[in-house]
Amino acid sequence: MSLTVNEVFFSIQGEGTRVGLPCVFVRLTGCPLRCTWCDTAYAFHEGTRREEGDVIAEIEAHPCRLALLTGGEPLAQPAAFAFVTTLLDRGWTVLVETSGHIGLEPLDRRAVAIMDVKAPGSGEAHRTEWRNVDLLKPTDELKMVLAGRADYEWARALLRERRLHERCTVLLSPVHGGLDPGLLARWVLEDGLPVRVQVQLHKYLWPDVERGV
Repeated sequence: MSLTVNEVFFSIQGEGTRVGLPCVFVRLTGCPLRCTWCDTAYAFHEGTRREEGDVIAEIEAHPCRLALLTGGEPLAQPAAFAFVTTLLDRGWTVLVETSGHIGLEPLDRRAVAIMDVKAPGSGEAHRTEWRNVDLLKPTDELKMVLAGRADYEWARALLRERRLHERCTVLLSPVHGGLDPGLLARWVLEDGLPVRVQVQLHKYLWPDVERGV
């Protein structure tokens, strides 16, 4: 089995409930979405076809047992589902970042799905596959990246309507360099939302580095 891989690197997990932990990142090539705020457009097409065993050998050379599969959209490659299972069988904790427009039914239930629900400001809100929300486990995470007040009010309404926080951890993240994180935090406090406000830690640790962090 083979995958088209953009990059493999060892860094600090910059988002989610495991923020700050050492993690091996596997960035796969390809994504059918074109979010306005995308910061990994280089992964749309750049990549090398690699055998699964070769990728696993590189991953296991690093001193941790936490791996994140990301993109692009990693689940756009069908082989990614079996790859996740292989890592889990080898004792890894596996996080999978997904844009939420590809069905999560084939994803191994032992993996942690981090589903990105696209807000209107992304330009791709219409692409969300809502049945995926019903598949999320308490150990999964749901993330919404917000470009401004309109996106926040959309997220607030969605949270309350679907009671998303009762299903799993909900993360609200400002578009880096677009929405002031302090302002987003103030809105959350004013409304008493049961969510986590997060920033992309790696962009503060290494502000001038685009890849490999």
